[in-house]
Amino acid sequence: MLKTHSSAAPPATPEVIVIGEALVDVVTSPEGTVEHPGGSPANVAYGLGRLGVRAALLTSIGDDDRGAAIEAHLSSAGVVLLPGSRTPGRTASATATLAADGSARYDFDISWELPPVAPAFLPKVLHTGSIATFLAPGAAAVKALLEQSHRECMVTYDPNIRPALLGSQAEARAIFEELVPLTDVVKLSDEDAQWLYPGLPLEDAAARILGLGAGLAVVTRGSEGSLLATPAIQLHIPAITSVVADTIGAGDSYMAALIYGLLARGTDGLAPAVLETLGRTASKAAAITVRRPGANPPTVEELLADLPDGAAAPAAVVA
Repeated sequence: MLKTHSSAAPPATPEVIVIGEALVDVVTSPEGTVEHPGGSPANVAYGLGRLGVRAALLTSIGDDDRGAAIEAHLSSAGVVLLPGSRTPGRTASATATLAADGSARYDFDISWELPPVAPAFLPKVLHTGSIATFLAPGAAAVKALLEQSHRECMVTYDPNIRPALLGSQAEARAIFEELVPLTDVVKLSDEDAQWLYPGLPLEDAAARILGLGAGLAVVTRGSEGSLLATPAIQLHIPAITSVVADTIGAGDSYMAALIYGLLARGTDGLAPAVLETLGRTASKAAAITVRRPGANPPTVEELLADLPDGAAAPAAVVA
């Protein structure tokens, strides 16, 4: 059962607090090199802001020009940077080299240390993921915040595996599996699932995540759509066809739209119709994002526009 928040907060305070890294994506392609604000958690916060959700980010960025660019980028979507998130030093970066099909290979220049602050209140949703949950010393602070919060608000998690920054596969899986019981919703890509659980079918990987305590496990599969699983049902949602400029930020747009849908779902829990709406809405967000360069998620107006859903219907398996 997914939890709702129990901490009262003034109406103007954020509905979602995102905890994790913000960095600059340096994108190299045959056309040249450009820089975009990025980092999976920052992208999720920005995506939520674009969807009209009151969002805040707890992160660690430098007091340099790149840090200022990230703060301005987030502010343009209405995202609040929580106190303590700007620290002396330089801002982390990730160099993304684009292949001919628009896919990206990343090389990172990052250190991660979360500021010694905690949110003053609990939002409706607390989201975290990516490098921030694996890289010491900041990962321990993220885990501590989840331990303090997970019984009082909904927690969503996207591991967004970056093997180049992790230790052994066994160590990374242990960290992941220690965090899952502190969460309600886990979203990961098929590549993440296959790296964490080599040889295990995606449906079985989702079942394992549910067995660790999550109420909803979501596995995205690119052009093959996505799998949404609860202890009662597994639902396969087809992808929406889109011309791909690049795939940067697509998974983060999916995650932001998934949180947006969870906030809007009302009192119907995770009934099959709710799962279908969640999956289709998130797939639309990803399809919009991949057709334009960089981590450029949709606005709420774009998301709610009448995009073609394709002829395929979702396929459900009741457990």
